[in-house]
Amino acid sequence: MIDDRVYLDWNATAPLRAKARDAVLGALDLVGNPSSVHGEGRAARALVDRAREKVAALAGAAPSQVVFTSGATEAASYVLTPDYRMGRAPLVVSRLYVGATEHPCVLEGGRFGKERIVRVPVAADGIIDLGTLERLLAEHDANGGLPMIAVQLANNETGIIQPIPEVSTLVKAHRGILVIDAVQAAGRIPRSSESLGADFLILSSHKIGGPKGAGALVCAGEIMMPSPLVTGGGQESGHRSGTENLAAIAGFGAAAEEALSELASYGLAVGRLRDHIEATMRAEAPDIVIHGAGGPRLANTSFFSLPGLKAETGQIAFDLEGVALSAGSACSSGKVGPSHVLAAMGLDADLGALRVSLGPTTNRGDIDRFLAAFMRINRRRVSRVSGTAAAA
Repeated sequence: MIDDRVYLDWNATAPLRAKARDAVLGALDLVGNPSSVHGEGRAARALVDRAREKVAALAGAAPSQVVFTSGATEAASYVLTPDYRMGRAPLVVSRLYVGATEHPCVLEGGRFGKERIVRVPVAADGIIDLGTLERLLAEHDANGGLPMIAVQLANNETGIIQPIPEVSTLVKAHRGILVIDAVQAAGRIPRSSESLGADFLILSSHKIGGPKGAGALVCAGEIMMPSPLVTGGGQESGHRSGTENLAAIAGFGAAAEEALSELASYGLAVGRLRDHIEATMRAEAPDIVIHGAGGPRLANTSFFSLPGLKAETGQIAFDLEGVALSAGSACSSGKVGPSHVLAAMGLDADLGALRVSLGPTTNRGDIDRFLAAFMRINRRRVSRVSGTAAAA
C-alpha cells in the first residue's frame, strides 16, 4: 500500500527499495568521474564495479559480462542489430525472429530494418509456436548471415513463462543468436543466463525496485558483440560510451542484491496472494477470463477480462477506488489501446484486459481492498449488461 492507495502494478515499475534509495543518495555524494584516475575517480569506479558484481550475481553471470545501459529499451536497441563483430572480424546477422507477444522495445526490432523482422506466432495459451520457429530457422538462408531470435522469458502482460530451454536448443541447432528479455523474470524466477542458453540477456533496474534510468545487457562473452549503439569515450569496455549514471547504477546494484536474497521465498508468498485473488474473482464473476491461467506463469501476475467492461474503463474505475493496476504494458506513453498480446493469442484485443501484479511488500490488506473494489465494479458491470440486455 502507498499512503491510502493500493499499488498493484509491480510489472510496470516496482516501488524503490529502501536500500536502493540509500545507495542512490550515497552515490550522489561522490564527486569523482568513474573514468578519472585520481582517488575520487577510483572511488566512483569502485562503486560501479560493486554494482556490476551484484547485477551479475542476479543474472548468474560474471561481472565482465554486464554492460550497463540507460534501461531495457536501450539494451534492446543495442543488442538487436544486424552488425556484429566476432573478435575483430565483422559478423552479419541477416534476420531477426521475434515472438509475437514480445515487449514493444523488442517487437520493434531495434536497428533491424522492418523487412528483416519476422514475427513468430504464439498459441492460444501465449506459448511461442516451436514448430513454426523450427521451420523458419530451417528455411533461413545462412549464406546471407546468421539468424537472431529474441524471446521473453516471461511476458509482461500475462506473466506467461516461455519454454526457453527448448527455444535455445532450436536456435543453437541452426547456429543462431539468442536474445532473452528477462526484464519481468529477473528476481522472480531462479534462472541464470547460462542455464537459459542465452547469448544475451536484457535486464531493467526499476522492475526489481531499483531507480528508473538504468538497465543492463548481460553477454555470454566478449568475443561476439554488437556494434555500439552509443559511441564516444569508450566507457563500459568500449561497448557503451558516456559517463556512467553513478547514482542509478548504485541503486540498481543494491536492488539486485536484495532481489537475489528474496528469490527463494518470492514465488510462494506472492503466488498465494495471486491465487486467492483469482479464486475470489471467479466466484464473484463466473464469466471472467483469466488469460494464461492454464500455463506456466509468473506467480505475481494476473491478466483478466470481464465481458462488457473495456480495459480503459476498468482501469479508471479501479483508480477512482484507490487501486493502481494497469491495462497491459505501461510503456506506450500512457496510452491504453488494444493489446497486441491478446491479439497474438487470438483473443478480443479491443476489449482488452486488466493486469494485477504483486510484489514482495504486497499484503493481505492490499488484496482485500482490491477485491472489495472488484466486487463493486463487477456488480455495476453486471447491472449495466443486464439492463442493456433487457432493453434489447
